[in-house]
Amino acid sequence: MLKVLLRTSVSTFLLLIFVSNVVRGQPFQPEFPRDWNGKPDLNGIWQAIGTAHWDIQDHPASAGLPEFGAIGAIPPGQGVVDGNEIPYQTWALEQKQKNFEGRYTMDPEIKCYLPGVPRATYLPYPFQIIQGTDKTMIIYGFAEASRTIHMNVESPKPAPIDSWMGRSHGRWEGDTLVVDVADFNGQSWFDRAGNFASEKLRVEERYTPLGPNALMYQATIEDPNVFTESWTISMPLYRRLEDLVQVLEFKCVEYSESILYDHLRRQTIE
Repeated sequence: MLKVLLRTSVSTFLLLIFVSNVVRGQPFQPEFPRDWNGKPDLNGIWQAIGTAHWDIQDHPASAGLPEFGAIGAIPPGQGVVDGNEIPYQTWALEQKQKNFEGRYTMDPEIKCYLPGVPRATYLPYPFQIIQGTDKTMIIYGFAEASRTIHMNVESPKPAPIDSWMGRSHGRWEGDTLVVDVADFNGQSWFDRAGNFASEKLRVEERYTPLGPNALMYQATIEDPNVFTESWTISMPLYRRLEDLVQVLEFKCVEYSESILYDHLRRQTIE
């Protein structure tokens, strides 16, 4: 009985603090671990939960390839695009539709190419943040992708060469890690539905702690070649809490050989 009363008292106390802060106009700030320099400690293994890797917009259930039955079908899902609208230019919206129709051969994920940013964040696999003062690393399992966030560059310069994952420069705005990413090769997609960008893509990512085991992830997308204005995606990321959890390498190239190279095989003439 005493334990029940204590738990009730603690819960009531926390609720009163929350209500008091809201009344005073101060949002409730849950505790989260901090690094030695006072910045949020984002070290750990994280994962998005949702269906954004199929389609970043709202989408109903739909069929996949008939030979795979239900396991190849696309589950319904709520989108992560703020407002659920992507401001495509007219030609780009037509290209997006062509991408969707040809997704089983055109999607870079099917070919085991690096996923790009922000797609790497919400693929259905965990990823690891290794936080440092001058550099922060993010390690992804799919296609052994990784990226370095340069935290110590005051005046970023263009990358020497465009790439799938772009070049990342980070800074802190209060407790939010802000990462500017540019210098992409223009070949990555945002999802399996064919949403895409060009080599002019610029992404501003924001990682904001919601508590010890959750982050709010936002990515603002700009690309004057493809979109009429910038737009944003938002989703929570969750810390993986299993004992000895780790990011496992998904070396997928060998599973893509047929789709990549079958057209180069010597044809047998009968």
